[in-house]
Amino acid sequence: MTDKIKHHLTDALLMAYSAGTLPEAFSLTVAAHISMCDECRARLGAFDTVGGALIESCETAELSSGSLEATLNRIKSGDMGNTPAKPVRRGGILPAPVQDYVGGDLDAVKWKPVGMGVKQAILTTSRDATVRLLYIPAGAAVPDHGHAGTELTLVLKGAFRDEMDHFGPGDIEIANEDVDHTPVADIGEDCICLAATDAPLKFRGLIPRIAQPFLRI
Repeated sequence: MTDKIKHHLTDALLMAYSAGTLPEAFSLTVAAHISMCDECRARLGAFDTVGGALIESCETAELSSGSLEATLNRIKSGDMGNTPAKPVRRGGILPAPVQDYVGGDLDAVKWKPVGMGVKQAILTTSRDATVRLLYIPAGAAVPDHGHAGTELTLVLKGAFRDEMDHFGPGDIEIANEDVDHTPVADIGEDCICLAATDAPLKFRGLIPRIAQPFLRI
């Protein structure tokens, strides 16, 4: 698949992921793309190497009392923060980091209808951003919308087209306040995406705006 991926992560997103500064929802989306894309995984490795060299060149600092004990306790409990580890792709439609959040592959997803045949499943992450799986029937459209922040959309199955370009499996679309679009799934196959946002979408139509608070989009 990786040789067919045309839309990749930016250097800024990869560096933020490497530094651990992304919201959990964005980290999950980036980790999922990295598991599907050899090019971005290699670029991430370069940023990790640079970051490690910078840490080695920094002056040492005295640890506060109890730091070592707290770190060992976190290692023992398995609580190493919200950022998903760089994964290896497993079998199935969902990438490994997404399967970890869902508890399995597509058959474990708890879909909820949002209208016009479109379904979503919101994944539990920290509150600074949200991430959801989207199921868009072949030929169906997501309502026209803009953005109050950043939206990362990773295609896991099928494909969609909007005013920006065409996006297939492994491709990631990065939309910001300058982007207004109407994603439409290709006719030949249902489309499944992973979408992360750090602000509510700006729907143009009245009905989507009314439904928006209930759908948490």
